[in-house]
Parts: sequence; C-alpha cells; structure tokens
Amino acid sequence: MRQKLTPAFVISVEPTTRHEIYWDTEQSGFGLLVLPSGKRRFLVQYRAQGRSRRMTFRPGLTLTEARKEAKIKLADVAKGGDPLAERRRQEGEAANTIKAITEEYFKREGNKLRTGERRKADLERLVFPVLGARQIGEIRRSDIVRLLDNIEDENGPHMAQAILTAMSRIMNWHASRDDDFVPPIRRGMARIKPQEHARARILTDDELRIVWRAAEIFHCRPYGSIIRFLLLTAVRRGEAAKMTWNELADGVWIIPGERMKQRREHVVPLSPQAKAIVDNITCVAGCSFVFSIDARHPLSGFSVFKRAFDEAILEALRKENPEAKSMPAWRHHDLQRTARSLMSRAGVDSNIAERCLAHVVGGVRGIYDRYAYFDEKKRALEVLATLIDRIVNPADNNVVLMRKEPKAG
Repeated sequence: MRQKLTPAFVISVEPTTRHEIYWDTEQSGFGLLVLPSGKRRFLVQYRAQGRSRRMTFRPGLTLTEARKEAKIKLADVAKGGDPLAERRRQEGEAANTIKAITEEYFKREGNKLRTGERRKADLERLVFPVLGARQIGEIRRSDIVRLLDNIEDENGPHMAQAILTAMSRIMNWHASRDDDFVPPIRRGMARIKPQEHARARILTDDELRIVWRAAEIFHCRPYGSIIRFLLLTAVRRGEAAKMTWNELADGVWIIPGERMKQRREHVVPLSPQAKAIVDNITCVAGCSFVFSIDARHPLSGFSVFKRAFDEAILEALRKENPEAKSMPAWRHHDLQRTARSLMSRAGVDSNIAERCLAHVVGGVRGIYDRYAYFDEKKRALEVLATLIDRIVNPADNNVVLMRKEPKAG
C-alpha cells in the first residue's frame, strides 16, 4: 500500500497479523516494513540485471537517515550497481575469514574439546592479528609457514605445533562443510619431531632436587609454589592454575568436572606438605583464585615464567660450576609423570596411583563412586610427599614406603 511516510506515521502505525509494506508516495522505491511483532525496517526496491530486488536497511535508522540511504542505493543502481548483491558478497566474505570460521568452529565444537578455551585464546592472541581478517580460501601454505616460524621464534616449538594442530583441525572441519575449500596444510609442516610426542620424560632425583630448590626461591612466588604443588598432588597444570579457595575444605581439594580431562569431579586429599603451600598463600579479598599474580585472574603466561625459571636454574648451577649447562629440557606435564613414577617407586598400588591422577578405572565403582579409595589416595599422596622430601633433603632418610596392598577393583 502507498502512504506518505512521516516521522509520526512511522511511530504510530499499528502492526497487523502479517508483514505490511508502506511505499512512500514521495520517494519512488522507498518504503517501511512493519512486522507482526511491531518491529519496523526501512527498505528500498529496485531492478538490477533484469530482476527485482528488495533490500532492507539496518535497524535504528530515522526516517531522514533512511531516505538518504535509499537515495545512495538507488543512485548506485542507476550506475549499473546491485547494492543487495554487494552486501551479500561482503557478508559472505566476512563469514569466511579465518576469524569468523574459527569462532564458528568453537561455537559448534568447543564443548567437545578439553582444552578448547585455552586453544581459542592462543589463536586469538597469535593467529588473529596476522591472518584473522584474511579469507580462508586465500591463505597459502607459505602464509602458515611464516606464521609458525614467528610463533616458534617467540613462543617456542611446542606452541607453534599446538597452533598448527588447531588450524589443521579448523580447516579440515571447514572443508567438510564447504564444496570448494582445500586445506593448505600438508605433512612435513610439524614443528616437533614425532619422537618428541612420546612424552616419556621424568625428572631424575638430581633434576627434581634442582627444580624444587629453584622453585622455593623463584622471584614469582605463585609460579614457584605451583611447581612444587604439581609434584605433590600429581595434577595437571591447568587444573591447579584455576584452583579457587571455595574448592578447598579441611585439607581436601575438589576439582570440578569441567576442569578435568575426563569431565568428572576429582577429589585430592592434600598431604601436609601440599596443604602448607596453600596455607602460605595470602587470600586476597575479592580474588577467588589461589595461584594469582594480579589478585584477579588465575596464574597464566606459563611459557614466559618457564623461560625465566630455566634461566634461574642455570644461574644457580653456574654458581657451583661456571662450566655447568642447564638441565635437559623439561615440560610442566613432566612433573605429573614424575609424581606418578615416584608413587610406583614408593610402593603405591598401581590402581591407587592411577586414581590419584584421575585416570579412568574400569568397573561400576570407577563410574559411580567418586569418593572411592579416599583414604588410600590420601596415604599415597602423603607417601609421595615424604619421598620427595627425602630426595630434596637427602640427609633426612626417615621415610617409610608403602607396602604393597591388594589391587583395587
């Protein structure tokens, strides 16, 4: 229907049970769309390439603004343009950038990934500033290689490998949903040799002693504390880093399932040594995290602290021997593996040690009894702490190892 559009009419027109378009009597091709919900959108209608086009404008425009917009669009049409087709092209490009596809991937698949939040943050920090606005179909293998080179130089080969793995998954996911896209990532682009993925590294007694003592005096107290805490509790770095005060009660730490690899709540009976580390950390009002630098967020930036920590270790070694070289490369996850090895050395039953690491144990009790073997786990972690103390302070040999007990079901 035709109607002279005025500000008063735009505000007062009542919606009906169907979409209504009021075509302006003063400006050809310009109109007001009123939806049954009461929402209003200005639009313009024109012909391009022999076809009729109807294009709505963005919400929130005043009548005056919409008239100006309509004149611009119709002037473009008079020159042979097609504003609606151009808008769709731009929207399509925006939806096919690395950034947009990555966000869509994590929106749909992120809840299935144990480290999804961390990996997305890595991509936002390291990939988006370089390639985020690029069309995924325009990304060449050489672009990715240069990106990985820079990440390896600045953040190390493990981070470069993690980024490569994440990008490969995202690109393969997109390829499964797109008719034409072919991922540019190929074999041979890895930044870590296959044998380095074996992850069999554990610290020797001498290395454990060096790491422990360096952690006690490291300039960043939360980082030094968390290094010792990981050895004493056999948990993963991410699980400890996000530990909050309300997860602790009476010497027991209950880790929520959403932070665990198996998505199950994990109960950690703290040994006196582990509890002492937590007790020596000041609880700052308003900060829920135990390990924090700024009293607002959980401890992060581990790669930066790890480099400084390794330098501190080398400096300490050279005080004793100027020719000394730093200890062989190690990772935070090696601490959990070391703790597991020490439990076996101390005579902890294998099933109990696996429960201390929150590894899946078969059987009905392994599924339903989340507090199963609490006392056994408590004793195992106490013996672990005692053995660590014996290694760190070799003069103190008063340690009693566990006897072998019947295997847990």
